[in-house]
Amino acid sequence: MPLEKSFNAAEAEPRLTAKWLDTGAFRAGANRSRDESFTIMIPPPNVTGALHVGHAFNNTLQDILIRWHRMRGFDTLWQPGQDHAGIATQLQVEKKLKAESNLRRTDLTRQEFLDKVWEWKGQYGGTIVNQLQRMGCSCDWDRNAFTMAGAPGDPKTGHENSPDFHDAVIKVFVDMFDKGLIYRGKRLVNWDPHFETAISDLEVENIETPGHMWHFKYPLAGGATYMYEEKDEEGKTVFSEERDYISIATTRPETMLGDGAVAVHPSDERYASIVGQLCEIPVGPKEHRRLIPIITDEYPDPTFGSGAVKITGAHDFNDYQVAKRGGIPLYRLMDTRAQMRDDGVPYAEAAKIAMQVAQGTRTLTEAEADAINLVPDHLRGLDRFEAREKVIAEITAEGLAVMTTSDDPRLGPQKKLKKGEEPPAVTPVPLVESKPIMQPFGDRSKVVIEPMLTDQWFVETSEIVGPALDAVRGGDIKIMPESGEKVYYNWLDNIEPWCISRQLWWGHQIPVWYIPGEEDWYPICAANESEALDKARAISAEGTEFRIVENAQEAAEVLEDLRDHMHLRTEGRIRTADSPAQLPMFRDPDVLDTWFSSGLWPLGTLGWPEQTDELKRYFPTSVLITGQDILFFWVARMIMMQLAVVDQVPFHTVYLHQLVRDEKGKKMSKTTGNVIDPLEIVDEYGADALRFTNASMASIGGVLKLSVDRIAGYRNFGTKLWNACRFAEMNGVFEGHATRADAPQATQTVNRWIIGETARVRETVDLALTEYRFNDAANALYAFTWGKVCDWYVEFAKPLFDAQDAAVVAETRQTMAWVLDQCLILLHPIMPFITEELWDTLGDRSKLLVHADWPTYSAADMVDPAAEAEMSWVIALIEGVRSARAQMHVPAGLYVPMLVKGISADEQAAWDRNEVLIKRLARIEGLEAVADFPKGCVTVPVGSATFGLPLADIIDVGEEKARLEKTLGKLGKELGGLRGRLNNPNFAASAPPEVVEEAQENLRLREGEEAKLKEALARLAEIG
Repeated sequence: MPLEKSFNAAEAEPRLTAKWLDTGAFRAGANRSRDESFTIMIPPPNVTGALHVGHAFNNTLQDILIRWHRMRGFDTLWQPGQDHAGIATQLQVEKKLKAESNLRRTDLTRQEFLDKVWEWKGQYGGTIVNQLQRMGCSCDWDRNAFTMAGAPGDPKTGHENSPDFHDAVIKVFVDMFDKGLIYRGKRLVNWDPHFETAISDLEVENIETPGHMWHFKYPLAGGATYMYEEKDEEGKTVFSEERDYISIATTRPETMLGDGAVAVHPSDERYASIVGQLCEIPVGPKEHRRLIPIITDEYPDPTFGSGAVKITGAHDFNDYQVAKRGGIPLYRLMDTRAQMRDDGVPYAEAAKIAMQVAQGTRTLTEAEADAINLVPDHLRGLDRFEAREKVIAEITAEGLAVMTTSDDPRLGPQKKLKKGEEPPAVTPVPLVESKPIMQPFGDRSKVVIEPMLTDQWFVETSEIVGPALDAVRGGDIKIMPESGEKVYYNWLDNIEPWCISRQLWWGHQIPVWYIPGEEDWYPICAANESEALDKARAISAEGTEFRIVENAQEAAEVLEDLRDHMHLRTEGRIRTADSPAQLPMFRDPDVLDTWFSSGLWPLGTLGWPEQTDELKRYFPTSVLITGQDILFFWVARMIMMQLAVVDQVPFHTVYLHQLVRDEKGKKMSKTTGNVIDPLEIVDEYGADALRFTNASMASIGGVLKLSVDRIAGYRNFGTKLWNACRFAEMNGVFEGHATRADAPQATQTVNRWIIGETARVRETVDLALTEYRFNDAANALYAFTWGKVCDWYVEFAKPLFDAQDAAVVAETRQTMAWVLDQCLILLHPIMPFITEELWDTLGDRSKLLVHADWPTYSAADMVDPAAEAEMSWVIALIEGVRSARAQMHVPAGLYVPMLVKGISADEQAAWDRNEVLIKRLARIEGLEAVADFPKGCVTVPVGSATFGLPLADIIDVGEEKARLEKTLGKLGKELGGLRGRLNNPNFAASAPPEVVEEAQENLRLREGEEAKLKEALARLAEIG
């Protein structure tokens, strides 16, 4: 069946995808002919996800490598799967629940809600899989994995080859707990008040928002005073006054209630005399006003503001570090909804305890400090922002706001006076600076994140980081680009404990149960409830039994009831009953951070802890391709976890890429309106065009700029290949054609030349892909396929097809069939759809192109130096003549005479053999050898020969010169503006990087245009 006039991607792509899937073309080990394996683990997209440009780019590169290795006979596996995405999925289901039933999550039991999540997953969880298949991703979809597979409630809707990932996650937690690598502790975390859970740094969006900086006075205890002095750089006093307070500035006045100290830098002489004294927090009932110490620490910047900072260790990450260094109590002010706490003893009693701590007569444990509620009674239960307004009002009313004058420049731009207008009276006002601040928001909830001191589970990363550092330093793992290694080392060398718990319902529930302990609840870590009961019985008095209850509150009630009816005794660190009873036992309600489970992705997807055949064949994996933004959150943690669990690296190479941006280098956002939807691109241009664009811009460490115009250009590239195949088909090239591995024996120069060029590009592509230079592979294939095959070879072959010698015609048909087959093979990893369609249509094939044998021929064996030299000379001549004609505005269809001098015998022979072709392609009337060129010739040097085009009588030289000079003048002004802008230091310092880069690129393009115009003017000067 002959080829259609054009490739219908919308019809062909789903049909070809179905064929690949139905034939098992992507299964692990498909087309295997060697023992060596090649494995890629897909960075698992969220189960809630929809395909975006980052997915499209990232997965294109993975698919290129997988298809390339599969065609080379490797035992390949591209392992697909999705992450259960704790917060994102819970949000989707909560929204659905609210919309359909007007219910909140808490209106259901935990299990009822989880049933709804599994139901949602079954209905919508496959969206991203279908979209990746539309991109041509050749994963082993029969092995599609899920990070919650096998968890309680899983309806087992996954594929039969998908392992129970939950088993691996729980086993690792239990093992690491038993080794002391996982523990529960109280630390400061990012707290999302909407979801009421800790979140990771990656789930926080820092957004610049309008804000305020309030300045308040903290009176010195007992009415003490000191001389406050400010000095200039020479040490002369420029301002001094007696003060009975120390001033601080804050953007969050509500947190003042939890202050534990005021800190100044040790070198700040202004406050040296009052360091060690106490000052008063200027808020709360006057009779219970708290005192806190003035301390020194390296953190405060003496040149910023007053140089004094309040230390609220339970609600600020920097303050937390200062508090830990200085032994300052950590007083938590808010509940899980970021409302001011309303629990605990009355404020008067709590403030009394805090006062004793400040005076040094009492110390508190971390838990005791956390239990104290220092929110005044009248502010308890308020939203944090409502409490802020009340705190500001109370401090200002008491006269403890730092005052300034209405003309203070810190208050913003001053009103410009009209002519004759009197300036307003200078009046004192509270000093409140309006300024933009970087505010943290939850990326899912969109609410302001609160740094919060909470109980969480942690991995003691300092105990497992060493092997991960050694693996990269020793070369077992290579990170590309090299700059990624520096970032990796810096993060791991300064690693903090890893918070792995989340206060959600959707996720791997922490496998820890609690039984009554001597002072608190005692943890029992076990893989399941039955094992936890066995462990609890083993450490309890004989005959002690346990009853599973829902939560800590119910357990406390049961325990209280038991105390009333029986005696409990302490044995070691646990409590047991001395008479038959069922002690309460409850499970930790938290779930594991998704980064913990995805950190086990390479192992869990291959069936570990079972020693599966897949684990033996495909682990360690080969390469990980992912964005540089998750180097810490996922890549480094995978390396640490795999080494800690099985003492093996998870992969040997990490390829990091940047964020995909728009064509101007700007980050895509819905607000800006520059988002490119890859599925819309596929609908309009086909998947191959988007894939080729992705490959062509994938330089190692390069900026990724996605342009729709560029995508359209690569769609045209596919059309060019299609048309070349149609041309070949119409010339009988594929009649009776079957796949052949070896090139035909060729006698014609053109055929010998194109065979050699094919071998050369094969080597270029293989080397580029080996070194992960996807752009070099794509660009080489583009130049070869479009330029040398579809343009030059197709044109060169036309006279050979018209030859009277049947052997020449047959040889050319065989050569063109082989060359086009090689184009399809070499392009297939990047453009799988159009190449598979052409492969299936144009010959008798023993197997699909996806399994075609990748060529191994070499340029050394197949390049014919004489043919290469001759055809290179012919091409250079045609291109030179075409360029000269275009610059001189010679009418395109006009045939012109051509002169030559200095032509060698070999060059003359090349002309003679290719005369018909050169004349037709360069629009040349004839060639005449001369000793010297007459006036009015434009010269074209090629090799040792110089060709001349007598154009004086064909074009209006004066008009062309005037046109070029006018264009040059206009371009010169544009260049002057660009150069002036780029040479201005203020522009480079203040303009966004993408704006500077765009200006630099414009300058390069305009300078290129200028060089071409000057060359054209020089040629006109030859004419006279």
